[in-house]
Amino acid sequence: MIRQCTRDDLGAIFEIVNDAAQAYKGVIPQDRWHEPYMPLDELKEEIEHGVVFWGFESEGTLAGVMGIQDKGEVDLIRHAYVRTRDRNRGIGSELLRHLESLTTKSILIGTWADAAWAIRFYQQHGYRLLERADTERLLKKYWGVPERQIATSVVLASPRW
Repeated sequence: MIRQCTRDDLGAIFEIVNDAAQAYKGVIPQDRWHEPYMPLDELKEEIEHGVVFWGFESEGTLAGVMGIQDKGEVDLIRHAYVRTRDRNRGIGSELLRHLESLTTKSILIGTWADAAWAIRFYQQHGYRLLERADTERLLKKYWGVPERQIATSVVLASPRW
């Protein structure tokens, strides 16, 4: 079942993000990795800045989460994670399709350039990698991430883009 997450889910979201993000360890630039990958204060800040999390619940437990953030003319998919033990069961696909159904806007997704599995996942769902110049411009405009992260990230766009 897919449902909007509430404040009561904060601990589970934190666990899922940091469990699933272990896949990045040793893949993304070492200077961008830290433990936990997303501290609780950062997660709270993301929610305060408009990231609305949706979760895939199985047997009363969240197995995966994905956020959507309204940025005016576009929506961003943010922080898409599935617990390691629950991967490869279609949870990410179901969450993505649900979030797509919530908007008529173009959707942008940023991820690490070296996270080949994430890029492949989004491409299999119809998203396309944007050119480097567009990636840099959009990351600066919508994400507000550090220059180092911009240099090591990509942006994918929905077919509506």
